[in-house]
Amino acid sequence: MQVVAAENFWGSIARQLGGNRAHVTSLVSSPAADPHDYEPTAADGRAMAGAQLAIVNGAGYDPWASKLLAANGSGGRVVINVGDLVGVHAGGNPHRWYSPGDVERVIGRITAAYRRLDRGHAAYFAAERRRYESTGLLTYHRLIGEIRRSYSRVSVGASESIFAPLAQALGLRLVTPSGFLDAISEGTDPTAADKRTVDRQIATRAISVWVYNRQNATPDVQRLTSAARRNGIEIVTVTETLVPTGATFQAWQVRQLEALRRALARATGR
Repeated sequence: MQVVAAENFWGSIARQLGGNRAHVTSLVSSPAADPHDYEPTAADGRAMAGAQLAIVNGAGYDPWASKLLAANGSGGRVVINVGDLVGVHAGGNPHRWYSPGDVERVIGRITAAYRRLDRGHAAYFAAERRRYESTGLLTYHRLIGEIRRSYSRVSVGASESIFAPLAQALGLRLVTPSGFLDAISEGTDPTAADKRTVDRQIATRAISVWVYNRQNATPDVQRLTSAARRNGIEIVTVTETLVPTGATFQAWQVRQLEALRRALARATGR
């Protein structure tokens, strides 16, 4: 099957669930590319036109992907729009790959799509899902459980809303104003009041860890990160897309979760 994912975090999952029965192409795969304002190429259009399964994030995150789909219609193509699947639409937090629960729902939908498109290998796809859940995602789920058990309700700050779904899943108390998180994610200027709140949280060490997206380090984020470092606050980085480029979804997430767990342990002495 020809599968096209708008972003490589979903493409990595689709590739592993498809095994040797699916050829997966991810359109946004470079860490230097911003999925928000990606400019698709002619090759991207051709890839989407030939896709039997297309996976887009939706929720206002990659509107260019929906335009590609509309421009390259196919009556037999199956489309998974993650935002629609999990009930998050434009204006909500689109970073659903940082929500473990939503990742599970996408896994289920991809497997169902494979079984529909290649009915003769339904058992194969069911086995691939079981293998991925029990082996591929084993450490990912273990770390999420360990952090939630050990550091639930610890106060943390973040540069943008990308971290919010994971913070919720981990039971962490994300105290950064939601307006600030959304503004940085959307490329707009946070309000003066929100800036003052974040400044105060860092100056008074009201947060144990500062988490920032190093692929979106605006001047405000750089200033706050430097302030956190000066005040002895633990700093953890996350990224929007897979780093390094060839990493699997789970290897990427596990590396970030391990860094977060170490930072929380140092900050709390637990």
